[in-house]
Amino acid sequence: MNKKEQIKQLICDQKLLPLYYHDSSDVSVNVLKALYHAGIKAVEYTNRAPNAFDNFKVLRQIVNDEMPGMKLGIGTIKSVADAEKFIIAGADFIVCPIVNAEVAVFVHKAELLWIPGCMTPTEIYTAETNGATLIKIFPGSVLGPSYISAIKELFPGILFMPTGGVELDKENLQAWFSAGVCAVGMGSKLISKSFLNNQEYDKIESLTKEVLLILGSV
Repeated sequence: MNKKEQIKQLICDQKLLPLYYHDSSDVSVNVLKALYHAGIKAVEYTNRAPNAFDNFKVLRQIVNDEMPGMKLGIGTIKSVADAEKFIIAGADFIVCPIVNAEVAVFVHKAELLWIPGCMTPTEIYTAETNGATLIKIFPGSVLGPSYISAIKELFPGILFMPTGGVELDKENLQAWFSAGVCAVGMGSKLISKSFLNNQEYDKIESLTKEVLLILGSV
């Protein structure tokens, strides 16, 4: 199994892809450590501000030194230039909020997993024709589990991961997985601004453990 397939399988087995960003590299590192201690082995750091690249390089070194088995991806990639610099910096996989065919070609050439963001069937089809096998459905809060149920049969070779507004409770998670998703992306619902502002890394760790337990039963 190649790296691309290994990471896709890891995300699906984990059933959860945490994603976050913080301006502080120290905070970013401590969040990553909390997730790792909770049992997470794949994380998306988001490219949402000027500090993202420098922070990512710090995180990459921490993963190399202290976190065996951890796969560190980068999200919010919208251009080949951004994809290139983060791949050179050691990104294990690439997550995009959009379907950019040029980014797809570049990531495939690097033999990495490309996870584009889609909302409509046309976008999903475009992503599929550009080699996507795992697609981020965004925003999940707008589309809902019933959307997955409605479109899943149209794309039998595609795995879906809703992101944006996925709730932490068992009922909501059960609805998504019953609809046929392979994993869910979680940002501020899991790694809240309050936890970040108060540096409550223990709460991030304990909440992540709780969510993983729920996901183990859905």
